[in-house]
Amino acid sequence: MTSAVMKPFGWEAGNVRRYQKNHMLNLVKTMMEANDSVIKALPAALGELDDVFVQCQNAALQIGTYLETFGEIYRPIVADLEDYCENVYKMSISTLDRNACRKLSKKIRKQLVEINNLLWYGLPKDRKEVVFLPYKACMWDSLESVWKAADKDENTDAYVIPIPYYDKNPDGSFGEAHYERELYPDYVPITRYDEYDFEGRRPDMIFIHNPYDSSNYVTSVHPFFYSSNLKNFTDQLIYIPYFVLGEPDADHEKALDGIRHFCVTTGVFNADKVIVQSERMKKAYVKALTDFMKEHSGENTKEYWENKILGLGSPKMDKVLTTRKEDVMVPEEWLKVIEKSDGSWKKIIFYNTSVQALLNHNEKMNAKIQDVLQVFKEKQEKVALIWRPHPLIEATIKSVRTRLWEEYKEIVDTYKAEGWGIYDDTADLDRVIALSDAYYGDASSVVQLCQKAGVLVMIQNVEAF
Repeated sequence: MTSAVMKPFGWEAGNVRRYQKNHMLNLVKTMMEANDSVIKALPAALGELDDVFVQCQNAALQIGTYLETFGEIYRPIVADLEDYCENVYKMSISTLDRNACRKLSKKIRKQLVEINNLLWYGLPKDRKEVVFLPYKACMWDSLESVWKAADKDENTDAYVIPIPYYDKNPDGSFGEAHYERELYPDYVPITRYDEYDFEGRRPDMIFIHNPYDSSNYVTSVHPFFYSSNLKNFTDQLIYIPYFVLGEPDADHEKALDGIRHFCVTTGVFNADKVIVQSERMKKAYVKALTDFMKEHSGENTKEYWENKILGLGSPKMDKVLTTRKEDVMVPEEWLKVIEKSDGSWKKIIFYNTSVQALLNHNEKMNAKIQDVLQVFKEKQEKVALIWRPHPLIEATIKSVRTRLWEEYKEIVDTYKAEGWGIYDDTADLDRVIALSDAYYGDASSVVQLCQKAGVLVMIQNVEAF
């Protein structure tokens, strides 16, 4: 997928890269506007326009600093910027003399026109800027292989910008805030969300994996990062699902019914492109979205969705297939559970519990979990259990089923305290899949990843215990 994703967006070495050029030109435009505003404000007392002059000089400094990274080739423009700053300073101390300021203003405008032309015709145009906006670190694998491709491209500047998100209270208001910047792999350089100017930089592409905007009842990213807003700051808003689903048959309505709610989301509608796990999944998305639009508007939009949905593959699959057991760093605390007395390893079982199973079965699901844990506790000499619940269980159950959450939490706390098994609530799902000999648990998107990695899969039956 990493190479295939480039072509639909023209993401190839040598293609036009707008940001640095446009950003510099926008700064010059702002400097021109500031020059005009000063003249309109004259005569002005000393100090009244200080902020305007400082901003103009800072803009010139920013342009000059960037140009100097290219070496001597742009030195003449840097010299013009230095002269401009000198004239701005002269104007700043002459604001009571309208005539002197007008003469300086004409000279400054002429300088800025020349600088604008030199930047327009002289700056290189061969870079792209691509932004990745994960919110939960454990879902980063749904973007990582695309980021790696962008980061590897010498003509692309790629930024990973984790964004804040909130648990939602039962009334829909925002609850506890989360910002998981520290949970990403060490090899991923992180840019803070409040240190990146989306409006000023206007990246060529923005990748997201959260399609829900305000419609998720459990969590919400900060409203600035809703797809409805992000599409204003880029030419290509690209959505890649954070999950992998079982391959549906788009020709069978019952199979399609099971995934419609994944297809018909705000992010899918707002994105310029949507990348899904396969051509078969693309067919299902197109069918679901075409049906939805026909029902609500009477239009046949199949061709539109055919062009918008791309069945290029899932980065989650890329991650699973490239994570090898021998390369995984196993925590010391885990090794105490995994290793036998002779140093060999026990069989490792990945136990996964889902949000949906808890919501569907309530106390019966808690009882099932307790039963499973007891079975593996009795087999701990030969089998090491890694229990990894869905990362949204706490936020979801606490929000909608308080009593169920209290019972569930007691089970978790007891399991952790006993220490005979491993409780994994880290962001690294792929580590568990790489280590495991078998998967046992609920039907979920994790099943598809385990099957792809060659891990034996067994689905638990909540009724059987």
